[in-house]
Amino acid sequence: MLFEVWAPNAARVEVVTGERTHPLAPDPDRAGWWRADAPAGPDGRYAYRLDGGAPLPDPRSRRQPDGPDGASAVVDHDAFDWALPWEGRPLPGAVLYELHVGTFTREGTFDAAIGRLPHLAALGITHVELMPVCPFPGTHGWGYEGVSLWAVHEPYGGPDGLKRFVDAAHAHGLGVVLDVVHNHLGPSGNYLPLFGPYFTDRHHTPWGDAVNLDAPGSDEVRAFLVGSALAWLRDYHLDGLRLDAVHALVDTRARHFLEELSAAVDALSESLGRPLFLIAESDLNDTRTTTPREAGGLGLAAQWNDDLHHCLHTALTGESQGYYADFAREPLAALAKTLTRVFFHDGTYSSFRGRGHGRPVDRAATPAHRFLAYSQTHDQIGNRATGDRLTPDRLALAAAVVLTSPFTPMLFMGEEWGAGTPWQFFTDHDDAELGAAITRGRRREFAEHGWAEEDVPDPQDPDTRLRSCLDWTEPDREPHARLLGWYRELIALRAAEPELTGAGLLTPPPDIGIAGGILTVRRGRFLTAVNFSDEPAEVPLSGPFADRTAAVAVAAAWLPGDPPGPDRVLRLPGRAAVVLRSTVEG
Repeated sequence: MLFEVWAPNAARVEVVTGERTHPLAPDPDRAGWWRADAPAGPDGRYAYRLDGGAPLPDPRSRRQPDGPDGASAVVDHDAFDWALPWEGRPLPGAVLYELHVGTFTREGTFDAAIGRLPHLAALGITHVELMPVCPFPGTHGWGYEGVSLWAVHEPYGGPDGLKRFVDAAHAHGLGVVLDVVHNHLGPSGNYLPLFGPYFTDRHHTPWGDAVNLDAPGSDEVRAFLVGSALAWLRDYHLDGLRLDAVHALVDTRARHFLEELSAAVDALSESLGRPLFLIAESDLNDTRTTTPREAGGLGLAAQWNDDLHHCLHTALTGESQGYYADFAREPLAALAKTLTRVFFHDGTYSSFRGRGHGRPVDRAATPAHRFLAYSQTHDQIGNRATGDRLTPDRLALAAAVVLTSPFTPMLFMGEEWGAGTPWQFFTDHDDAELGAAITRGRRREFAEHGWAEEDVPDPQDPDTRLRSCLDWTEPDREPHARLLGWYRELIALRAAEPELTGAGLLTPPPDIGIAGGILTVRRGRFLTAVNFSDEPAEVPLSGPFADRTAAVAVAAAWLPGDPPGPDRVLRLPGRAAVVLRSTVEG
């Protein structure tokens, strides 16, 4: 088979297959590339030597059977027997479900996760969003310290395990999105700098030198990342990618890397004849991220919206520390702004940053599905000191807002039944010194906020990961079963009613009302009312819901309640939510 590798600074390159070493020759058509034909079959191990050095894994390795530090293995993607053709599932109208393979079940494998797919299909979600699955040190971790960007973590099940999971998800009608990390590699097992200028000290990120997107050699680095993204979509039949922290992709070139990537994904989509999409995690509140390329944007399909999370979290919990401060001043007013204008910080002053932040969204030209709405994510739970989740009573209110919002909803695994298990930060580094440094750093970080060291879980302790695994006996027990029913009811209502799918433009925006602790959100014939206070309250209705000739019915309710009577006043118990349907258009 053909072996080829980019190693522009090497004077001699060899590939080791079994007991044999084969020299590679410079590629006459591609500067810095080396190539050679050598015997190797499926699953055959191989590694590269640069200038007579130690054997190194292939930067484009498709499999690392012995972990990030071991030899690479040959993978024949055409050998996998896919069970059914898949026409794809587009993003508009979707409900996403963020899932971490290592804690979704105690087994922590793709095959174990397959056994829980019927639960997700019955819930009504449309896409599973897998957290990163590239190889990382040890067995268990969040996945954001991956180092082989074309391969699959072996303890999860390796390449074939991921394919089995995707095939099974598609059989249930579920699309699969994968979280990929292009902004950094993990601190252990990263051999890319030995091969070439994959990183640059021209720019710095929280993880150190930046990935090289604009310095000398960056053409090949960009091609490496684009090629990896396309391989996930093509070889694993994935439906989309979530791009981690794109604000940390420092690129000063005229054509931004994300624009190049989105164009390549769109071309692959056309070639394959099925929809593919990219979702960005971005801290910039910049509408250009999802503006079409022909209009001067980067052309991504959607982006996460942390502002909505922060508004909702402060309204539910009263927390006001750190970046919550601006949102906590008037949380319902902040929530009303994000539901109608997308970003709370759309050019306004951010006290957390000490400067203005964000850009307004052109609601007349922007589809609502381009923004993701959520009350919990892996970050917003796991980056808390003890990984504590929202309680079931708070989640019930959050679900009413998120699942009837104009935006694309996303749940975090276990949220739908109010999981009693935390989701904590955990690692599994073989390097004892590195592991100890991570533990000290995390405890020091939270000590600055008043936490005692012994109260912050040790990321390296195996029990930290075990505590984070979902308890699958909970969905059948109260109060979890009732909350699960509420999520299913809201998702089914959203799917059945075009006015609630969020597939249209942001004009007209939802009609928002605030009365004390009650937020009302009217979208066409539907009105969602949420009482964030502990006390019962009355809300006089307006618009089509005040029309005495209209019939008003309860479409869904959390806590018992009656529809408005002839006086057209809605009476809500404390911590209750209801979705009303009117026979009159808004």
